[in-house]
Formats: sequence, structure tokens, C-alpha cells
Amino acid sequence: MSKVTVTREQLDPLSPEPADEQAHSTSSTCTDTLHDHKIVVIVPVYNEERFIGSVVLKTKEFADVVLVIDDGSTDGTSAVARAAGAEIIRHEQNQGKGAALNTGFSRARELAPDVVVTLDGDGQHFPEELCLVIKPVLEDQADIVVGSRYLEEQSDVPQHRVWGHRFFNIVTNQLSGVAVTDSQSGFRAFSRRALDAISLRSKGFSVESEMQFVANDCNLRVHEVPITIKYLDKPKRSVISQGLVVLGGILRLVGQHRPLLYFGVPGIIVSLIGLIWGLRIIGLYNQHQVLPVGYVFISVLLITLGTVSLFAGLILHSVRGLLIDLLHRGS
Repeated sequence: MSKVTVTREQLDPLSPEPADEQAHSTSSTCTDTLHDHKIVVIVPVYNEERFIGSVVLKTKEFADVVLVIDDGSTDGTSAVARAAGAEIIRHEQNQGKGAALNTGFSRARELAPDVVVTLDGDGQHFPEELCLVIKPVLEDQADIVVGSRYLEEQSDVPQHRVWGHRFFNIVTNQLSGVAVTDSQSGFRAFSRRALDAISLRSKGFSVESEMQFVANDCNLRVHEVPITIKYLDKPKRSVISQGLVVLGGILRLVGQHRPLLYFGVPGIIVSLIGLIWGLRIIGLYNQHQVLPVGYVFISVLLITLGTVSLFAGLILHSVRGLLIDLLHRGS
């Protein structure tokens, strides 16, 4: 995966004090470019009435349509977002970020934009950096652009988040086959090709990780650009519980996208344990001339379960490969 690294001074359209006339000219050109393309921004939210108004107002300066997907909020989120000028789609019950993004992507396809952008509704992202995030898509360099808070490491990220993100980066990058520095970033841009390809199965906060699996399966080009993050409020959920939810979601993704790894590797391990156990049985029999029936049963059971798991992984891997081939031919 290639990465795009562009300095913020060159592309920040709202930089209050441009470093020089060239930076100012580049910023103006970038802002003008936005108006030449149809930009749709999707903002999934849940109980964000404190921040959603300012997020929508700032984002509308750079986007043609701001879609706020209210995922069952119990406060005035929808009313504030509507008053700020957003198009509202509301879930009557909280279904999770993945479901909210699916709703937003479905509506975005109807609007036929040139670029779709997702960002969070809690004010942590800077809408004025939208130009930086969509640039690789407009230049046909990428299908998915990830705004990374770690590419330049200029954001003040709490240390517990840094370690959590590093862990999920390693896990997601290794298992998905696509490497990024901020696998959990919600500030992203998507080309029409990516928009048509993405259909998220994850309902919760593992959706960003799922996008890397989808990108690998659909041969989507993934680039990164540096962004700034600001944390205005405490986390709504326990960091540990949310981390466990994301980890569980990633494990489900491995089962869906890497069945041979998910079923085959454990199958091989269990089978080897059964074989080693069987060698132990042979040793006991040679020593005592008595067949330990219980141990034999355990050995046979382990070998059987391991073999079944291995063949299940092989079969699912083959079936999935055929489906992906058919999908690519159809597209």
C-alpha cells in the first residue's frame, strides 16, 4: 500500500496565517477544487447535541450534502443537526456505528457524489482538513483515504488510546493484509468505486477494521494523509469494554474474510496436540502393557476435531475464493 504524505501548511484551506504566498495560493486552489466536485459527508452520531451543530456548520463550507445518521439518540441531536442544515436519517433504536454508516452509504449512492467522506460527530475532527483527505481520491490515486492522527503525530492523543490503537493496528494490519498507521480513524474519504464495493457487516466499532479487509478483497487502493485530532470530551464508554468489542469484531472479520486462518490454524494445532497425546499413549502402553482407554478417547477426539476444523477452513476458503472471482467478473 502506498501512502500520501502532504504537509498541512500546503493544503489546509483555513490556515489562519499561511507560511507564505505559495501556501496561501495552494490552499485557495484546493478550496476551489472542492466546489468543482460533488462532495457528500456522512456523520454517524449518537447523543451528540453538544457538538453536532458546529460540526455540521463547519462541514457545510466544504460539502454539498451533510448526511447526519442519528443512531437512536435520546437527546436533541437530530433537531440541532437539522437546524444547522444537515439532511437527517434517524434510526429509531441504536444499532451501532456500522449500521449507521451502511445507512449513510446507501443514501450517498442515491446522490451520486464524486467523493464520500465520513467523520465523527463529537468534534474531534477538523472539517477544514477535508480538502487534505479527499485530495488523493480526486487525483485518482486512492479509493479509500485514511486520515491518520499518527502519520505526523501532531495530535495530543491520550497515552492509553495510543497503546490501544497500536495494538489494533498490528492485529488489523496483519490479518487484513492492508497496512495503515491508524486503523481506527473515522475520518476517511471514498471514491465511487469504493462506495459501490463497501457493504459493512460489522455493526459496532470494528467497522474501520472491516474496511481494510474489504479493501484487500476488492483490490481498493488505500492511502493515508495526516490529520489533527482534538478530544473535547471524555469517552462515553469504558475504554476496556470498547476495546473488547472491537477485538471481538476483528475476530469475527477473520472468520468471514480469512476462514482458512480462522479454522485451519486452530485445526492444525488441535490435531498436533492429539497426535502428541497419542504418542504419549503408545509410551504408556509399552511401559505398562495396558491401554489407557480414556486417553485414547481424548486423542481420537482431538485429532477428529482438528481435522474437521482444518477441512472446514479449506472448504470455506475455496468457496469464498470462487465468490470473489464471480464478484470481480461481474464488476
